[in-house]
Amino acid sequence: MDYVYVLVGLSLLLGGLVGYYVRQIVANQQILGTRKQAERLLNEATTRHRELLRDAREEARKLRNAAESENKEHRLQLQRLENRLDQKEASIERKLAAVGRREHELDDKSRELQQASAEIDDLKKKELEKLEQISGVTSEEARRLLLASVEDEVKEEAARQVRMWEAQVREESDRTAQYVLATAIQRWTADVVSETTVSTVALPSDEMKGRLIGREGRNIRALEQATGVDLIIDDTPEMVTISSFAAVRREIARIALNKLILDGRIHPARIEEIVEKAKAEVDVAIKAHGESASYEAGVPGLHPELVKLIGQLKYRTSYGQNVLQHSLEVAHLAGMIAEEIGVDAAVARRAGLLHDIGKAVDFEVEGSHAAIGANLVRQWDKSEEIAQAVAEHHGEAPTTSTLGFIVAAADAISGSRPGARRESLDQYLKRIRELEDIATGFEGVEKAYAIQAGREVRVLVRPEQTDDLGAIRLARDISKKIEELLTYPGQIRVVVARQTTAVEYAR
Repeated sequence: MDYVYVLVGLSLLLGGLVGYYVRQIVANQQILGTRKQAERLLNEATTRHRELLRDAREEARKLRNAAESENKEHRLQLQRLENRLDQKEASIERKLAAVGRREHELDDKSRELQQASAEIDDLKKKELEKLEQISGVTSEEARRLLLASVEDEVKEEAARQVRMWEAQVREESDRTAQYVLATAIQRWTADVVSETTVSTVALPSDEMKGRLIGREGRNIRALEQATGVDLIIDDTPEMVTISSFAAVRREIARIALNKLILDGRIHPARIEEIVEKAKAEVDVAIKAHGESASYEAGVPGLHPELVKLIGQLKYRTSYGQNVLQHSLEVAHLAGMIAEEIGVDAAVARRAGLLHDIGKAVDFEVEGSHAAIGANLVRQWDKSEEIAQAVAEHHGEAPTTSTLGFIVAAADAISGSRPGARRESLDQYLKRIRELEDIATGFEGVEKAYAIQAGREVRVLVRPEQTDDLGAIRLARDISKKIEELLTYPGQIRVVVARQTTAVEYAR
């Protein structure tokens, strides 16, 4: 019995030991699996951490590149502004130096004039004293007597002679001028086309408008800086308006905008590339227009710079009239007028074609287009005769050459033909008011009316204040003041009317 208990005890002990070892083995396997799972999770976490770190570094690199690009653009803008300021400062310093030299010269001349004037006054005083001693009459008394006896007679005789001479010259010159101009006008016929230069570019959508503006407006700033124009986007939906006094710049900006819209890639670098291509296209077109106009006008051998300036007139208008077409008309008309009066027609055509050459650069250079054009002709054509005609064609310089009269007449014919030019209603009304105000500003004028679209002014005077000879002088004074104060195409006729009514009763 005891033996059985021992066996049972040993069995239980052995079973416990086996169970213990089995549990240890299972526990070790679980620990090993958990350890492997932990290592796997640790590896996955490490891989994920590395990916996130790599993505973060890539994003940081992109942000750093974008910031560096933007900073570079700002630095370029600041550099351009600094260069522009330096140029302006240098220009101002040169002008100040020139003004200083001119002041010194004027001071020296002023002192010389004062000295000469003092010497002349001394001589005059001595001579007057001698004359007074000889005649027994003071200079003031002699002056009053002479003026009183001669003034009225001289005024009346002078006015009568002037009226007679003017009538004779006008009658003869009108007959000759009418024949010459009528012949030239009949020989030259051309279509009248009034042009309106409106530089606008249509946008396919409002989304394109935002792309043109760019982030913080950098695209539109880059385009304005590259082309030198102002872009107006917000005023009209799906439309960009190009604003600039320089028509060539407007054309370059228009071509560049169209190319950018078609291309779709809009950023500062691409904008600069497209603008350069547009400039090249416009330069080629300008040269072609200039060569075609020179050939059509029969003016060979022009300097390439003048040919280029003539081509730029294709993009310039005056009162709605294309300046290049107007220059061609003036060239042909000037040649025909020259043939009629026996002047070299080739020279006249050359002067006519170049007469408005200054309008190609008048927005860049100070002064009237006639003076600017004369300087350009002197520089590139080396012809003083043609330069003088260009300077005289608007009466800004005294017209002394036959060629100057021919070009002025041809210019007036081309610009004053019906429909050749146009004015806005505000400009038209302003010119009418200015004409009437100038006329009524003279003493003795009762009423003044601007008629025939501002090409004639009718002036009614008070007969008790103005006689017939005074009316002649008044017409001349009004016309001179209009020439001094107003700018207008063609010519303005001034008519002064004086009406006297005599009433008497028979008893």
